[in-house]
Amino acid sequence: MENVIVVFPKPDDGRNMKNILVRSGITVDAVCRNGAQALECANSLNEGIVICSYRFNDMYYTNLAENLPAAFDMLLVASQGHWIDDGDSNIIRLAMPFKTYDLIDTVHMMFEAQHRRRKKARLSPKERSDGEIKIIAQAKSVLMERNNMTEAEAHKYMQKCSMDSGNGLVETAKMVLCLYRRE
Repeated sequence: MENVIVVFPKPDDGRNMKNILVRSGITVDAVCRNGAQALECANSLNEGIVICSYRFNDMYYTNLAENLPAAFDMLLVASQGHWIDDGDSNIIRLAMPFKTYDLIDTVHMMFEAQHRRRKKARLSPKERSDGEIKIIAQAKSVLMERNNMTEAEAHKYMQKCSMDSGNGLVETAKMVLCLYRRE
């Protein structure tokens, strides 16, 4: 999802930024005049990019960055004299004055980075809770006891059943427990 929130204290600046983005095919979800409005919009979205100036009437960009949801990145559009280099990797800086293609390329680069992070998170193994680990261990124990399997064989058997049925390993373990408790 490519969400963009534009935050500039002057309405004309925000409107101009939105127009540049929209003409380049980038949808802008909201144009805000202060940090509180931007935070309210960001909290209603899952992730995205905040494009902003360095100061609003209620806070500075650093305050906004600290309070944004974790899945949001920030593009600061300001002269270099207003930058604070605090090492925050979620803040990308674009010096004023800028060329339109620099802005558009930067926004597309930020979207691509978010896409890679989403893909990496989706592909990474999920952490199991203690309860889920216990259920899997119980199912393996039942298979080892009833079918004379080693732990590795029981685990491999449950993995194969899980893949064949399209269910998760925990769900397969619950089915094994359910089936063997009926006997």
